[in-house]
Amino acid sequence: MSCVPGVVAAFTEDQAERLTHVSRKQLRYWDKTGFFVPSIGSENRQLPYSRLYSFRDLVSLKVLNALRNEANVSLHHLREVKDKLSHLGDDLWAKTVLYVLNKRVIFHNPEADAREEVVSGQAILEIPLRIVSSGVEDAIDMLRNRDQGQFGKIEKHKNVAHNAAVVAGTRIPVRSIKAFSKAGYSADQIQKEYPTLTLQDIEAALKYSEVA
Repeated sequence: MSCVPGVVAAFTEDQAERLTHVSRKQLRYWDKTGFFVPSIGSENRQLPYSRLYSFRDLVSLKVLNALRNEANVSLHHLREVKDKLSHLGDDLWAKTVLYVLNKRVIFHNPEADAREEVVSGQAILEIPLRIVSSGVEDAIDMLRNRDQGQFGKIEKHKNVAHNAAVVAGTRIPVRSIKAFSKAGYSADQIQKEYPTLTLQDIEAALKYSEVA
């Protein structure tokens, strides 16, 4: 699996969710309704790994997350934008600089040399919020520093964290995760404190016993 743009890469649903913050539920709904279909996969969506995402998919999903989940642009409007800019093909979300104003998507129309609301074509004078993609490669590198076989496992090494139990592939002590849990943090909240961890890691840490 490569994270170099232009080289074919395949990322699972779990990886796509972690790297773009688009939930698995959204990914599957968007795929089912044809709004955003992964570039790689089997026609039989019941098969394992039947939905695989390319690097360009991840960049697009990062933009869509900013539009749908952060700027609260309606899915109905995003569908209209997709139809209106269909001539841009697969590069619509990945390479087009988009803006948001009052929950409407704006783009720079090169023919008119002006910013316009995509669906209505109305010229925009105000300065809208710019939506861009960035940091996808860094996020992929962070994720790939760990082997998937290490997820959900606890280990000890003589020269790591003074031989304390840590989450496999990291230097994060189990006792730190347990301390957050005792302080009332949920698994999701702990994951925000340690974004390189999976929920599987956190569950394993909370169940871990030094006696075991």
